[in-house]
Amino acid sequence: MRPSAILVLALLCAVFSSSMEWFVLVPLFPFWQPLFTLLQPYWIGLLVHGSSAVMYPLFARLRWRRGAAPARDVRFTNAWITAALAVIALLGAVALFRSHGYEPPWMGRDRDADQTYIRHITAHHAQGIELARIAAERGQDPHLRKLAMLMVASQAGENRILETWWLSWFDSEMPDCSTDERATMPGFLTLVEMRQVKAAPADQFDSMFIDAMSRHHAGAVRMADQMWHDHGDLRLRIMAHAIRHEQQGEIALMHGASGFAAVATAFRNMLSDNVN
Repeated sequence: MRPSAILVLALLCAVFSSSMEWFVLVPLFPFWQPLFTLLQPYWIGLLVHGSSAVMYPLFARLRWRRGAAPARDVRFTNAWITAALAVIALLGAVALFRSHGYEPPWMGRDRDADQTYIRHITAHHAQGIELARIAAERGQDPHLRKLAMLMVASQAGENRILETWWLSWFDSEMPDCSTDERATMPGFLTLVEMRQVKAAPADQFDSMFIDAMSRHHAGAVRMADQMWHDHGDLRLRIMAHAIRHEQQGEIALMHGASGFAAVATAFRNMLSDNVN
């Protein structure tokens, strides 16, 4: 089989495998996956599968003997190797610059909107991290505790990226959000609501946390939707798009965890009734 034909088949397989993962495996078995793919947009999974698929044409060179391969196939694979090495070098250079805190300058069309979104979503995430840490310690369902730990890790990582962008793009410290700003953010919980979750009895904690975090996430989805449709920096819009899917996926997973917990409780009650 020629390298170009291998490339076409590999890309088709990448589309199929990423679709099966995102649309079938994760919704059916969300807690059996090594990564919570449901938290990301489909195109991220397609990019991961596709990045490995584009290397498949190079495997044809492993079976060639010197002078036995058609000249056009040799030219094709040589060009493919050169392009792959160039992309790897470019990505490596970008990663090196980013590790030293350098980001390309801000390239949006609405500076105020971008600054407002960064400040608001960072404050919103900070409250989400605080709430998730409580669930990581107090959650009764093991799936919910693991999901809460994932929430802490993902939102803390996003906040670090946003803070780096702010310093690089605007060359200043990020101002904190005022009390009035926090009160008007969609899904932002009040101090009373936070205290209610913290003080919830053990047997009611999971349901109260899921309700509070679902409302919190729904607010973040609204903020991300607005950012995605604005005219800000493309990098920020792409992150907002990813946050939107992440938060929607976590809502689905939380209700999946509550469903598992309800089934487990019902099963234990059934066994107890049979014993009695």
